[in-house]
Amino acid sequence: MLRFACNDEYCDAAMNAPATFSFDTPGDAERAAELRRVKALATLVLASTLLVFIVAKWLLPVHPVFGFIAAFAEAATIGGLADWYAVVALFKRPLGLPIPHTAIIQSNQARIADKLGEFIQVHFLEAGPVEAKLNEIDFGSFVADWLRDRKRSDDLARFALRLLPEAVSATESSGLMTFIIRRMSSQLQAIDLAPLAAGTLRGFVAEGRHQILFDDLLRVMHETLNQKETMAMIREKVRAELPTLLNLYRADKFLVNKIVASATAFFNEVRSDPKHPFRGEFDRMVLNFVDRLGTDQAYIDRIDALKRDLLARPELADLARTVWANTRSFIERSASGETQVLQHHLAGMFVSAGEALAGDAELRGEINKGLVTVLRSFVADQKSGVSTFISDQVKAWNMTQLISLIEINIGRDLQYIRFNGSLIGGLAGVALYSVETLLRLL
Repeated sequence: MLRFACNDEYCDAAMNAPATFSFDTPGDAERAAELRRVKALATLVLASTLLVFIVAKWLLPVHPVFGFIAAFAEAATIGGLADWYAVVALFKRPLGLPIPHTAIIQSNQARIADKLGEFIQVHFLEAGPVEAKLNEIDFGSFVADWLRDRKRSDDLARFALRLLPEAVSATESSGLMTFIIRRMSSQLQAIDLAPLAAGTLRGFVAEGRHQILFDDLLRVMHETLNQKETMAMIREKVRAELPTLLNLYRADKFLVNKIVASATAFFNEVRSDPKHPFRGEFDRMVLNFVDRLGTDQAYIDRIDALKRDLLARPELADLARTVWANTRSFIERSASGETQVLQHHLAGMFVSAGEALAGDAELRGEINKGLVTVLRSFVADQKSGVSTFISDQVKAWNMTQLISLIEINIGRDLQYIRFNGSLIGGLAGVALYSVETLLRLL
C-alpha cells in the first residue's frame, strides 16, 4: 500500500528534489513589474510626506494653516513608516537589523509547515467531505466511456500485451508455474469422479438424451445384422449346431433369414415406438448402472484408479508443456507485433466490456460504491501521512524563493497598506493637531 511516511522511497525522492520555484507561470513577469511600480510609488509617497512636513514646518511662521499641513504630513510619514515596517517584517528583517519578531514567515517556517499539514488533514481529508466529493464522481460511466473508445482500448490492449511476456517469464522463473501445476494436480486428485459421473449421467437420462444413443445403437445393430458378412458368420454358427440331416435341407439358411428378419422387425418396432416397453427396460438398466456408479465401491475404486493413471501419464505432462510453450510463443509474437490477432481480440473485449457497462446502471452503481469505499478507506488510512508529507515538503522549501513568490502574487495588495497607513495617519494627525489648537484657544 502506498504510504506517505518520510521513510518511503517516494517521499525520500520528493524530499531530496530541489525545493525551488520558477516564475515562469503566466502573468508572473507582469505581476513582478507591477509590484516594483507599486513599491516605488509607495516609497515616493513616503518621501513626499516627509518633504511636505519639512516645508510646512519651515513655512509655519508665514501662516497657521501650515501647522495643519505639517501635522498631516508628519503623521502620514509616521503611518507610512510603521506600515512599511509591518509589511517588511512579515517577510524579512527591516534594513537587515536583528529586530525581534521580524522575518515572521522565515522564523516560523516549521510551525507554519506543521499547521498547514494539520489544517489539510482536519479540514480537507475528513471522512465526510471526502465521501461527499467521491460520491459526486461517476467512476462507472468514466470507465465505460473510456473503454468504449476504440483507440483507447487498442492502446490498453497493446500495453497489456507488452507486459504479458514479462509476466510469463516471471511466472516461469519464480516457481509460480510449478506451484500452480502442483496445486492443480492436487485439486484434480481430490476430485471424486464417481458421484460427478453419476450426476452427469443422471441428468443425461432425465433429459432423455440416452434414448438418442439407444436409437443409434439399434440402427447400428440392424445394419450389422443385415450385412452379408454377419449373416454368413451366423449361418456358420447355426450350421455347426444343427444336425447333419437338417443341413442337407439347407435349414441353416432358413433359420438365419428368420432370425435376421425377426430381429430387424423388432428393432424397427422399438425405434418407431417412443413408449415401447423395451425402452423402459433400457431406462431401468441405465438408471441402475448410474446408481451403482455413484454408490458401488468397486466402481468408485475403478474410476479413481483410472483417474490416477490418467494424471500420471507422461503424455499428459508433455501435452501441458506443449500447450504452455505454444501459448508463450503466441504471446511473444503478439507482443512484438508479428500477429495482431490477440491485440484485436483484447481490444474488442475491452470495447464490449465498456458497452456492457454503459448499459448496466446497476453495475455502474456497484462500481461507484466499491471505489468510494476503497478510496475513502485509503484516504482515512493515509491522511496522517499526507499531513506529514506536506509538512516535510514545506520545511524543505527555500524560503527566500518562496517569499519572492508570495510577494509577486500578493505583494501589490500589501503595498497598498502603506498608502492606507499614510492616509489614515495623516488624517489622525490633523485631528489631533486640531484638538491641540482648540485647547490652546480655550
